[in-house]
Amino acid sequence: MSLETLNPFEIAQKQIKSACDKLNTDPAVYEILKNPMRVLEVSFPVKLDDGTIKTFTGYRSQHNNAVGPFKGGLRFHPAVTKDEVKALSTWMTFKCSVAGIPYGGGKGGMAIDPKKYSKAELERISRGFAEAISPLIGEKVDIPAPDVNTNGQIMSWMVDSYEKIVGHSAKGVFTGKPLEFGGSLARTEATGYGVHLAAKKTLDKLNIDVKGATYAVQGFGNVGYYTAYYAYKDGAKIVAFSNTDVAIYNENGIDMEAVIKDYEENGRIAENKGYGKDFTNEELLELEVDVLAPCALENQITSENADRIKAKVITEGANGPTTPEADEILYKKGIVVIPDILANAGGVVVSYFEWVQNLQGYYWSFDEVQEKEDTVLSNAFEDVWSIADEFKVDLRNAAYMSSIRRIEKAMKFRGWY
Repeated sequence: MSLETLNPFEIAQKQIKSACDKLNTDPAVYEILKNPMRVLEVSFPVKLDDGTIKTFTGYRSQHNNAVGPFKGGLRFHPAVTKDEVKALSTWMTFKCSVAGIPYGGGKGGMAIDPKKYSKAELERISRGFAEAISPLIGEKVDIPAPDVNTNGQIMSWMVDSYEKIVGHSAKGVFTGKPLEFGGSLARTEATGYGVHLAAKKTLDKLNIDVKGATYAVQGFGNVGYYTAYYAYKDGAKIVAFSNTDVAIYNENGIDMEAVIKDYEENGRIAENKGYGKDFTNEELLELEVDVLAPCALENQITSENADRIKAKVITEGANGPTTPEADEILYKKGIVVIPDILANAGGVVVSYFEWVQNLQGYYWSFDEVQEKEDTVLSNAFEDVWSIADEFKVDLRNAAYMSSIRRIEKAMKFRGWY
């Protein structure tokens, strides 16, 4: 196997350096942006259902707050590491800035498998984590949100624990909450809606009609499902999808009405109910489709398989699914990669709207939220596309360049360099 950068934090640093070099920024800009401002590691005890005490370790990385408060998810996944959290917080800074919303990047997590704990244990773990990071977060300081394996219920427990510590209502300290507890309409759909919107805009630039365009979606949790859902609603043909339970291919198009019903009833697609033939995750990535949407985890498209990728457009629903080495191969092949910091920014855009609604105590309709999301993401897309055109670079470099321009100005106004 070739030597390849697979450490997500090193990948993030490479991406920033590349964009800074292309913009010819002051060396101080990269120097400031290459590391998070602070990374908190916490340990806290939790009593399990059998009465034993277990100590849990968690992280919260705060990358840069030149533009506004830190913002980013909390994930519960066995693969969480300090470097992964640092990388994700770095990507969040650029994701917020590329969308033009007034946030810097944050991210947090714990290396646990939530399936191994009862609901009561998970509540105690979530509350313990919120209490442990509480000195570093706040409505105007750092606003966490759900990420892999966390959800509105977990955010609600965390808000409750935080409010007990500060002694006042502070619903805006966490986003991604249930509707009844200060959440925003259209938040659940937001990321997948944006992943498809970016693909649709790219297809339009390539003169490919979204009606009848073929999609393959890797990862079929919230993001992958809504990517497929909105693509289907726009007339696209979903020919493949996969998750940890199944990988399904149907060259004639999967029966999405049946899949939507299954997903809404069960919360996930756990088995192939005649939707198509079983195949592998690796095969899915290499299908000849108009749009490939990797919506699972990092490092899915590498120098090992990039040569075999045949999609015309890759829209990154996951964070960091493509390595820098793979990026170069795909760019030479003429495959358009819509980078994660642009493609999946819909989630943080609507998290921002949730926060704004929490702070003002006034809530918008579903259509209002989705319309505002569409406006923000469309403006961001056009800005990135024009930078790519101007500098003759790929969309990833262009997205970072767009972000760095905004952050650089904010840091300059603050007198940071």
